[in-house]
Amino acid sequence: MSMGEARSGVYVYNKTKETFLGLDVKVADTVFSRLAGLLGKRSLEPGGGVWIVPCNSIHTFGMLFKIDLVLLDRDLKVVGLRELVRPFSVTSPNFHAESVIELPCHTIFKSQTEVGDQLVIERYKGRPACEPVPDEPRPVGV
Repeated sequence: MSMGEARSGVYVYNKTKETFLGLDVKVADTVFSRLAGLLGKRSLEPGGGVWIVPCNSIHTFGMLFKIDLVLLDRDLKVVGLRELVRPFSVTSPNFHAESVIELPCHTIFKSQTEVGDQLVIERYKGRPACEPVPDEPRPVGV
């Protein structure tokens, strides 16, 4: 993603560990987007991912690369982790999970995320483009 390009997803922050898991994670919260997930992708960009809502198990049929999974309850607390999930596999359901985040390999390790950690998932706030600051009146003689 270039510097000027707007982010279209959400960021995922581990509040417990004070680390980021993703900076541009797509939200899959419709029937079509949940079915599609990462199918057809050749890789995940660093900082990318897919947050599947609702979901408590995934399959990787048709995928071509390994991924990490973070399973969350409704309060965004981590209730399960799966590292280096291989293509053409199925994860067993975690009945405490309400959603799953698919992330690039090694994201769990790098972020030090553990079961019980509290995550924050938010959309980027829209900020206006940089505008010049209007000149403020200055006292005479300065």
